[in-house]
Amino acid sequence: MEQAELTTEQVLKRDIPWETYMMTKLISGTDLQLLRRYDNRPESYRAQLLDDDGPAYVRVFVTILRDIFKEETVEYVLALIDEMLTANPKRARLFHDKSLANDDPYEPFLSNWFIQEKSCKILALIVSARPKAEDGLLSNGEASNSKSKITCIDDVLKGLVEWLCAQLKKPSHPSRSIPTAISCLATLLKEPVVRSLFVRLDGVKLLIPLICPASTQQSIQLLYETSLCVWLLSYYEPAIEYLATSRSLPRLVDVVKSSTKEKVVRVVVLTFKNLLSKGAFGAQMVDLGLPQIVQNLKAQAWSDEDLLEALNQLEEGLKDNIKKLSSFDKYKQEVLLGHLDWSPMHKDPAFWRENIMNFEENDFQVLVFIFSNLI
Repeated sequence: MEQAELTTEQVLKRDIPWETYMMTKLISGTDLQLLRRYDNRPESYRAQLLDDDGPAYVRVFVTILRDIFKEETVEYVLALIDEMLTANPKRARLFHDKSLANDDPYEPFLSNWFIQEKSCKILALIVSARPKAEDGLLSNGEASNSKSKITCIDDVLKGLVEWLCAQLKKPSHPSRSIPTAISCLATLLKEPVVRSLFVRLDGVKLLIPLICPASTQQSIQLLYETSLCVWLLSYYEPAIEYLATSRSLPRLVDVVKSSTKEKVVRVVVLTFKNLLSKGAFGAQMVDLGLPQIVQNLKAQAWSDEDLLEALNQLEEGLKDNIKKLSSFDKYKQEVLLGHLDWSPMHKDPAFWRENIMNFEENDFQVLVFIFSNLI
């Protein structure tokens, strides 16, 4: 079986010779005791061990990844960490415990790109869990002139984002690479520095083809995490500039029209809300029929209160936008300048109802001008 086809469950069925590693002094006697206590135990038992002495187990795992190079063992420990963090992502904070100040929590995962997939996921969680006050310093607060050679967070993020973009451009695995990369980006793009790196690497355009209606559970999750990435980028002006020149908005509208998955609809609606006041997005949304789509969505039985609130706010924002686009003075100016385009105001019934009497101004000036230009 190829390495890329391995599953966590298959890897965790292996019998690792921990005693041999102790005899060869690759792990200590204390490490062996911790591993015996933890290995092949029920999830509830392991959870209690991590609650009681989490940093000690993390230190053992990092030590093994740093000092042992046998592929089967590295994969096994990565699977243990992946299982631990999947059960509770907040455990990533254990890698930044003060008792581990002299250990590098990043380097063991940078050298093991099953290995690439697990390392990427684990590293993204560990990076996101770091104390934010330590940005600009090395991990765990080590100063740059410290004797301890701990990986600089900037180097970690740069290498990680470059690898993720490379996977989106040219996947190393036909079915796993893109979902893994998108899942990691959905975690990392919460970081302003990652947004900047991602845009500079021209990563935004790599997301656009992935924004499309989905049906299978796997494709729905990929769509959700891709939409989450776009939502996070909608807070970053340089990314918004790219989104404005791409087909992202029509694709997002297609998704929200056809999706029944609440979490997908919520994150797309929140993205619309962020983009509504930016540039020409508001006019595009009206032109794409979003006001009617929002009304249709509001008529559905959603249980998510955040989604309902976002729909109400988006509806009000779109109404305000239509008013700005549909003022009679703006319409009159466009007509007199000869700009007879099929703009949103031409399609809005409310505009015609509210302004019908205005066409009588100045001896029907606007109507006369339109008539004279049509014949």
